[in-house]
Amino acid sequence: MRKIAILTIIVLTLSCIPATAQKQNKKIMKKVLFVLTSHDKLGDTGEKTGFWVEEFAAPYYELADKGVQIDIATPLGGQPPIDPKSDDPSAATEDTKRLDNDTAVLDKLKHTHKLADVKQADYDAVFYPGGHGPLWDLAEDKNSIALIEAFYSNDKPVAFVCHSPAALKNVKVNGEFLVKGKKLTGFSNTEEEAVGLTKVVPFLLEDALQANGAIYSKISDWQPYAIEDGLLITGQNPASSKLVAKKLLNQLNLNK
Repeated sequence: MRKIAILTIIVLTLSCIPATAQKQNKKIMKKVLFVLTSHDKLGDTGEKTGFWVEEFAAPYYELADKGVQIDIATPLGGQPPIDPKSDDPSAATEDTKRLDNDTAVLDKLKHTHKLADVKQADYDAVFYPGGHGPLWDLAEDKNSIALIEAFYSNDKPVAFVCHSPAALKNVKVNGEFLVKGKKLTGFSNTEEEAVGLTKVVPFLLEDALQANGAIYSKISDWQPYAIEDGLLITGQNPASSKLVAKKLLNQLNLNK
């Protein structure tokens, strides 16, 4: 009888382990919202734009590989436009090649949530990949503006890379521009000039951020550079996307 009792205790103990582990996993599971552009026209050029694939893929896998759960939202919902230049084989990276074969994530991109339907309370942070598209829609989108304000006001990290800090252009917290007095970066005037679009974009990101009181800095064109100022994380260009993701992981206490 004593042996049976001991065996019973062991079995009951072992049967509880998966449930306990599951509860622990739920506690440490982090959720991040990715926000992509829905804008596909490059000004009056007749060319297409959208989000930059690498700036989505690299941070996505950097976070997902650490167990972060990711949802994707856009102003219009559904498939966001991809900048054709970023989808060219010459721009391919290991992360974009991985995305090309990742049917689950590609399907998730086809069915993005509408920004109006998402709530900051459901997430631990928000990440905005770039591309020229955000200069037109996310800079003015009321749902995006309110969402960023809500994340920031609730002490949750807000991260941006390349052109996506354009989404900060009209964000205010307590009556002041969120970027006022903040150290940040983003796609520089010299980089915009290098791609020949200074006369095409609705505004130059570097100038717009400084006009709102940001303490803007940059390094040499196309070099990785990311800045963290409290909850605000920004990267200068496509090469900086993974750096931004790593800083976000640090804030989520997952970069180990």
